[in-house]
Amino acid sequence: MRRVHPEFAYQARELEGQIEGILGDPPDRKNYKMMLDALVSEYAAGGGIEDVNMMAFALVDHIRFDNPKAMVAEAQDYEDGDPARVFSLASCPDGVAAKMYAAIEENFPEIGRQAVITAFLHKHPRMWDDDDVSLDQLAAGDEGDDEFDDEGEVTDDFANMFDQEGDH
Repeated sequence: MRRVHPEFAYQARELEGQIEGILGDPPDRKNYKMMLDALVSEYAAGGGIEDVNMMAFALVDHIRFDNPKAMVAEAQDYEDGDPARVFSLASCPDGVAAKMYAAIEENFPEIGRQAVITAFLHKHPRMWDDDDVSLDQLAAGDEGDDEFDDEGEVTDDFANMFDQEGDH
């Protein structure tokens, strides 16, 4: 297992939530398909929303990853990377999906690179580790005494947070 850039982990979690939100409870596959078809059509025509998650959503049900290990390695850096390399590690079948994939690569190479990696991480959650950002993990090692001075008194900064009238 490899760690991925925290922003990719975040985007993969967001994609999961987006898919669940569109499917609904109980799942409405017809609504989901209509949304997906509209996105694919927009991106295939060379337009569409310049958003990592929307692109990943459009790709996720169509994309095939030809080199998963290399794709995990590409997920180490969110901002910098080679779009051509990432696009060469995956493909979409013929038809409108292939046209969409080519149009995203041509029109939105940087965001498209991020979207392809996000779709990969969503489809292959067992190939990568997410950083633990739970409150317990974030609080590890924190002694919790930031709000008190050396004598155990509340600091002015902490007390002023609750000052209703403010300093005049």
